[in-house]
Amino acid sequence: PQPTMAGLAPRVAAAFAVPHVRVDALCLTSVSLTLAIGEPLRQIHAGGLKPAKIDVRLLLPSRDIALAFPAPVDAADTDLLHRRWLAQRNAQGQVLRHNLMALRTTHGIDVRVRFRALPFTPPVKLYLLNGSEALFAYYTLARRERDIGPEHLALYDAEGTRSMLFAFARGAGERDTEFVSQSRLWFDALWETISSELVLG
Repeated sequence: PQPTMAGLAPRVAAAFAVPHVRVDALCLTSVSLTLAIGEPLRQIHAGGLKPAKIDVRLLLPSRDIALAFPAPVDAADTDLLHRRWLAQRNAQGQVLRHNLMALRTTHGIDVRVRFRALPFTPPVKLYLLNGSEALFAYYTLARRERDIGPEHLALYDAEGTRSMLFAFARGAGERDTEFVSQSRLWFDALWETISSELVLG
């Protein structure tokens, strides 16, 4: 396993080397994915990668739920922390969607980016790449101190970009292959059942 930012970016870049790219992600804000997609975007603009179609699906927590984390140590700070998380979720999603959708105009690539909202806070993050790889990490909570606007808050949160990412590949043994298959079934089930429309705004 590697920290998410070390392990995710090269695997996402490699996933963009096929004609039809499929990326499915379940996460808290999509910060790590937005950063990781920067490299294949750079390579597309440089002419090194030339996918014909890109499908991206993201499952993120709903704006309407009380998040399990990030959570303030003092419950009085809940609204401020929720507004900060929501602003980050929306901003990251908008940047990700804009950067990918721009490829339609600049390179004629068929791009589709979709979001669905989960009714719970995911305790793990999962990235599925082209149906052949599953990258999985736990959100490990710790007490942290953060400056949010003029406020200094104590909170329980996870640093998702540093979460240790475990990689599983179809064809790398029975265990890995089954993990990828079950991860795909789990993601699709969440997408098609209890998730709802997500509006970034």
